[in-house]
Amino acid sequence: MSNPKKVRIGTFISILKFVPIVVFAILIIIFGLDLLLAAPLATVVALIIAMYVNNNTFQEVFDQGIESAKKIVVVFFILMFAYAVAECFMATGVGASTINIALSLGVSARTIAVVGYLVTCVLSLATGTSWGTFAACAPIFLWLNYIVGGNLILTVGAIAGGSCFGDNIGIISDTTVLSSGLQGVDIVKRVRHQGGWSIGCVIVTSIILILLSLNLPNVAGNPADAISSIPEEALLTLEQERPTAVILLNQVKDKVPVYMIIPLFVVICIAFKGFNTMICLGSGMVSSLILGLIAKTVTLDVWLNELLFRGFSDAGAWSICMMMWVAAFGGIMNSMNAFEPLAHLVVKFSTKVRHLMGWNAILCLIGNVALADETAEIATISPIIRDITEKHVEASEKDMYTLRLRLATYADALGVHGSQLIPWHSFTVFFVAIANTVYPIYNFSPFDIIKLNIMSIVAVSSILILTFTGWDRFIPLFKIPSEPDVRLKK
Repeated sequence: MSNPKKVRIGTFISILKFVPIVVFAILIIIFGLDLLLAAPLATVVALIIAMYVNNNTFQEVFDQGIESAKKIVVVFFILMFAYAVAECFMATGVGASTINIALSLGVSARTIAVVGYLVTCVLSLATGTSWGTFAACAPIFLWLNYIVGGNLILTVGAIAGGSCFGDNIGIISDTTVLSSGLQGVDIVKRVRHQGGWSIGCVIVTSIILILLSLNLPNVAGNPADAISSIPEEALLTLEQERPTAVILLNQVKDKVPVYMIIPLFVVICIAFKGFNTMICLGSGMVSSLILGLIAKTVTLDVWLNELLFRGFSDAGAWSICMMMWVAAFGGIMNSMNAFEPLAHLVVKFSTKVRHLMGWNAILCLIGNVALADETAEIATISPIIRDITEKHVEASEKDMYTLRLRLATYADALGVHGSQLIPWHSFTVFFVAIANTVYPIYNFSPFDIIKLNIMSIVAVSSILILTFTGWDRFIPLFKIPSEPDVRLKK
């Protein structure tokens, strides 16, 4: 019988285990590498260190990374469908009809911030993309704000915050898919768990936006005039950055039938009926095709060979490849118990399970600050907080599943909404770039996105307060189990 391999221990080894995380952060923040490049490079570093720490061969460590990636294979299929639905909704008129319905009510300086916020909430929910939503809506609402004399910083903060709503709770959002997959929870159940809290954030944010706009003029503006005001060079640049956003802008200007909003409600209704995620997404693709054929916004050939093809290929070209690497990275890091010192620190600060959960949420926020990318934060921190919770909490299978639903919500919400409060975050940098592109008469800075981003402030602060105080019990389906049903292990 062979002797077991001796695992190296000590303070130096504990510090060494964190080197891959540091490398990951440096590659993204300092060198500005795309996550698709940073993840494999950081994985190689983790692999080398794990070989040394655990006295394993290359193949043994690599197999541990592969096993971790295998656990989220279902996420890859869902992600391809999600990207395809987003393309369908942006190109067939679902997004444009959503915007037109809201704008038909009339927009003035007093209402433009809250209307822009609500439109971006719904559109991001329909398309699953915060970047695409902001790129599509910024030209409309920034120039409309100019026409009606609204508060520019309040409006840009409102549409930035609203653009993140669907990215956090939409079943076709890649961050929702990834965060749920890494916690091993069903996406629809996850959305239902956080639904009451998310809607509450929307209501509170809307009220605050209305109150902040009460002293502004009440003269209505014309959306068509706002779109016509966009400089040609701004549209050309936008087309390079987000081509589907230009298609959507033209549909808003030319009008699409009101019934094109139906596919959005089809997906939402089927999801809340509890059907499988793939069925929900498939219903969105098919219904947008059928209604798009009636409205003549799409043909079967375009639907198949452009929209679905582009959705599947875009998912495979970046997101799926990136997720495979970050999953492998997480598996290798866990194989050498890299996060054990961090877990001990979190447990030391906790006297109740909800305290432990609250500190897990803070870890997500810290990870987002350090990595400056919500996907990197989700992929890196999710395995850590799941491992901390499962190792240090005694709970029934049902209660542990509820805790993992909350963990998925933390990783996603504090990644997406938290990004809007970090000046160097990729979200904030992108939003500033798009805003300056489509509205060149003002020079936006990251702090213009941050300072009146009411949604992000409400979302981040409320989820932390509700967790630590236990007030989440007053929100339907959002309560997490507490003592004596669950307890910390001694």
